[in-house]
Amino acid sequence: MDERLKGQVGFLLECDKMKNILRQTLTINDRRRENDAEHSWHFALTVLVLSEYASEEVDINRVIKMALVHDLVEIYAGDTYAYDAENNKSKAERENAAADRLFSMLPRGQGTEIRSLWEEFDAEQTPDACFAAAIDRLQPMINNYYTDGESWKKHGVESGMVYKRMEPIRRASDKLWQFAAGMVEDAVKKGWLIDSSAQ
Repeated sequence: MDERLKGQVGFLLECDKMKNILRQTLTINDRRRENDAEHSWHFALTVLVLSEYASEEVDINRVIKMALVHDLVEIYAGDTYAYDAENNKSKAERENAAADRLFSMLPRGQGTEIRSLWEEFDAEQTPDACFAAAIDRLQPMINNYYTDGESWKKHGVESGMVYKRMEPIRRASDKLWQFAAGMVEDAVKKGWLIDSSAQ
């Protein structure tokens, strides 16, 4: 096997570890913890299905690529729960170190390209990255809602925290923002989220 192919296969084997990184989001049917690979696949599929609702024109192929690579660094950095304020303080540092390690496994040009997609997603500055960030927030929110808010209840999540987390959706799509806000309002009524406005 030549060195280029050896590096690429090594990278793919390393990425298999995503299947063992558990998230706080539950799967809808059997209510077990979703893993990073499942989230990335569902994120990519959600982009494919809902891209028509993007407020700005997006390159769906680039957004899907971002979906596939956005959480690869969690192989080393671990998943940081969205509402864990303490662990989020060190998230950027842990993920940058993980990116250095992981993307260097690929041939230089390819590693640089994939890391650039990851960095663009993280920065949320381009229309593609903004829409990707919106769908990255929406996919687990749908799962949280359709598992009767189990994860939200377990962690004592407040509606204001969810609205803040969902801000990328508001920026990227009016239609999807209305849908997301409707889920939050209903989750508060059903007691799945703590009502921030009542405190």
